[in-house]
Amino acid sequence: MDLTGKLLIAMPGMGDPRFDHSVVYICSHGEDGAMGLIVNKPSDLRVKTLLGQLNIPCQIPIVGERLVHFGGPVELSRGFVLHSSDYDANLHSLHVAGDFSMTATLDVLEDIAAGKGPLNAMLMLGYSGWGPGQLEEEIGLNGWLTAEATSKLVFDLPDDDKWEAALATLGVDPLTLSANAGRA
Repeated sequence: MDLTGKLLIAMPGMGDPRFDHSVVYICSHGEDGAMGLIVNKPSDLRVKTLLGQLNIPCQIPIVGERLVHFGGPVELSRGFVLHSSDYDANLHSLHVAGDFSMTATLDVLEDIAAGKGPLNAMLMLGYSGWGPGQLEEEIGLNGWLTAEATSKLVFDLPDDDKWEAALATLGVDPLTLSANAGRA
């Protein structure tokens, strides 16, 4: 089962506090493993501060006030932009699925700062990665639920609402979830 373009929803009792109540957008999934970005964990770092560190002038004040997100615990100094597919950074963007693309080059940051970037975008530092079979094993151990990704859920909802909203797409009430896996 290919989970590219899907959401992972962290189950209670996952065991890794970095993923507590996380919603992860899966950018790639295959026999070599999986890569995703957490879409509901903002950091304290503002976009204007990050752009300033990269010597990129921010011409759009509202963009500069947004928060950079924690994309996951791997390569925390590496940046990624999850964005709508209306933008392609000189053919450097990876179209993931539906209305989602990802770019990891500086030109997307320059375009966002100049107001020429994608309609929807989230800047992330770090990513979430799994080796071959690791994600499937975690799902089997009741670590994650999977759901369809929507642009509204990923880009429009407040970060604090995304976990419950993702569960709601499956008809799941967070109060009914258990941290224990079972066998019937």
